[in-house]
This record gives sequence, structure tokens and C-alpha cells, in this order.
Amino acid sequence: MLNIFTMNLSYQSAEAAVSAIPCGSNLFIQTAAAAPQQLIAQLVARAHELRNVSIYQMHTEGDASYADYPDVFNVNCFFIGANLRKAVQQKRAEYIPVFLSEIPALFRKRIIRIDYALIHVSPPDEHGYCSLGVSVDIAPAVLENAEHVIAQVNPNMPRTYGDAIIHINKIDSFVLVNEEIPEISFEKTDTVTHDIAVHVASLIENGATLQMGIGSIPNAVLEMLSTHRQLGIHTEMFSDGIIDLIESGVITGELKKKRKNKVVSSFLLGTKKLYDYVHNNPLIEMLDISYVNDVQIIRQNPKVTAINSAIEVDSTGQVCADSIGSKMYSGVGGQMDFIRGASLSEGGKPIIAMPSVTANGTSKIVSMLKPGAGVVTTRAHVHYVVTEYGIAYLYGKNLKERAKALIEITHPNHREGLERERYNLIRDPQISFNGL
Repeated sequence: MLNIFTMNLSYQSAEAAVSAIPCGSNLFIQTAAAAPQQLIAQLVARAHELRNVSIYQMHTEGDASYADYPDVFNVNCFFIGANLRKAVQQKRAEYIPVFLSEIPALFRKRIIRIDYALIHVSPPDEHGYCSLGVSVDIAPAVLENAEHVIAQVNPNMPRTYGDAIIHINKIDSFVLVNEEIPEISFEKTDTVTHDIAVHVASLIENGATLQMGIGSIPNAVLEMLSTHRQLGIHTEMFSDGIIDLIESGVITGELKKKRKNKVVSSFLLGTKKLYDYVHNNPLIEMLDISYVNDVQIIRQNPKVTAINSAIEVDSTGQVCADSIGSKMYSGVGGQMDFIRGASLSEGGKPIIAMPSVTANGTSKIVSMLKPGAGVVTTRAHVHYVVTEYGIAYLYGKNLKERAKALIEITHPNHREGLERERYNLIRDPQISFNGL
């Protein structure tokens, strides 16, 4: 039923709303599945008449063809999604390296100024409040400081709570749409993913507070926790995998110190089942990423178990998670926020979980990272590295002990070669001298 606020809103077409954006503007586009597709389409349609428009965003789902006009749009990503990966690698878009927890400060301190925020919200309730739905993350900081806010209003956007709520008097232009929220699903768990998940699940204790991303490994781990008890969720993002565990009473949040009995997150991405589940669900709190990823907040929860991935790990424990050599692939994201938070939590376990080899059979555990590779998590921060071959516990171990532990979980085809490379590396005086 449409309420008085819904009926009295003055809606524009997407074309009319975006037509107000002048050359030289700084724009924000909302994250992931909340990217406002009709506003984006009309923005791209104006490429022939715009100049020097800067776009700031996290990763988004859907169209990002504005990157096809680098002379018009200066695209800046805080995290590189699949739809902009090639553009970044081809220098048609740029990457800004920053911890996810610190991105809001860039807007609150006016280091980055936003003229127009393009967002995607639910219809207003009877009190005039819309919801940012599936993506809160950095939006509150942007909306506090943006000069103009253009909202795509969609009855399919789930109404979530926490920091997701925004009143209509904070929005300047409204565009009514009726389209499905982008969905993603994951393939059935393969043998490698299953074996990794078995090892990771063995590290998770009853009463733990979980942080995990989305993907095949986190989903497989969640499937193995049905006999656990009193788990909590405090994570930057989640997908469908937690629903069954909540409904079966495995995830209760009763032992958490922060936001007890609540599932805390900042954005989510999954199927319609997930979007229907979080809609009007007070159990789910969608909060500002500066809170969710704050190390001082994370560490207060018990047994924080942070499950993250990597592109490469070297034999000393350095983790590359944002690039393939010098070729940017994703971003720093929240890995360090949660690795550090988990390590400081009472009974916490920071975990890097990955297959032992890439799709083409190259080892992901190496003697040295590729030239130009970014170290997202330092060797001093790493505790657990997990592959399908087991668990390497590195905390407190010297470099020789670390190399031995990592070789033991390397694919058998690469163990001898890695051992030989590591031996030559530490024995070669020229390499040692250059390393100093």
C-alpha cells in the first residue's frame, strides 16, 4: 500500500534528474547491488556533452560503461570490481589504495568532495524514511557531505535498518523505478573448496564471532557449521550462507560484546532469497563501514575468526591480495582491518584461506611475490594460512619455520621447487645484499 509520503513525492525521469549534473562535478555511485542502474545509464548517455566529471565508488554490479569515456569521466575505485578491472588495467580508470575502514574519513574530512551522490533506496515508510537497503558501507559519510542527492527509488530494494535509514528531506531528486536487485549465486562446492572449508571450519570454535566475505570458500565453510553453537556475525559483507545457520539457531550473537544478538554488516550481495530475508528484519543491522571495520570495535568481540583470501603468499608470510604482480586486480578492502581486529580479539583467529594453485596450476605459495605485487597483509600480521593440504600456523615462528610450514601445505607438485628456491634465496649473498 502506498503511504502519503510515497504518493506525494515529486518524481522525475532518470534523464531529467541526471541532466542537472554539470561539467566538472564530483559524483558518488552507491556500492555493489545498490548501484543505481537507470541513473548510470542516463549519465553515460550524456557523455557527448559532459567533460571533466570525476566518479568515486567502491565496486559495483552492473553497467560501468562510463569507463569507456576516459576523456569525459575520471573514474576512481576504492575497490576494483569485475566490471572495471580491465578499465583499471588499461588506465581508463584509477584505483585509490586505502583501508576500507578509512574511506569514510576521506569524505568527512573533505579530502574528497562530492557534488552529486547517486543512490538507490527503498520507498519511504509512513514516517518518510527510505532505506539504503543492501549497501550502506561508505554511503553515510558521502550523504553527510554531498551537495545534491539523486535517489533511484525502487520497491524491490529491501528495507534494512541501522545506518541504512535516510529521510526524504535529505534527498533532492527522486526517480521511481521497478527493477530487480542484481543477484549472484555460487557453483556447487568442488573438492578443493570442500577440503579448504574442512580445515577452516576446524579452527572455528563455539561462541566465535565470524567475518567472512562472499564466494565459494566462505559459503562452503558456513555449510560445515551446523553443529556449532552461539556463533555471532560481525562482517563487512555477507551472502545467502548465513540464513540457514540463523534459522537453525547456530548464529545467535548472544556472546558478542558489540551489538549483541544482532547480525552486523555493511553491505550484502546474493540471491532474492537473501534480499527477502533481510527486508524489514530487525535482526540485521547495516552499519557505516567506519564502525563495522574499526579494529577497536572488532577486537572487543570474542573469538573473532576472520576468513580472508589471497592471490599469493610468499614463504615468509607476506600476503598479496590486491594485484597480480603490478597488475591491479581488486583492492586492499577490509582484509587488514579484520586480520588485525581478529588477532587482538580474545581467542581470535585471523585466517588466510586459498587454493594451493591457480586455475592454470601455478603455485599460490611462492618464494618471492611477483615484481610489483602489493603486500596487503604483512608477514607480521599473518597467523593462519590454509589450503586444501592443511593449516600453516605462522605466528611466533621464525622465517625458516614459516617456510617449512607453508611448504607443507603447498601443492605436492611445487613443494620441492619451492624448497629449492627458498634455499637459494637465503644462501645467495647477492640476493641477500640486494634485499638489505
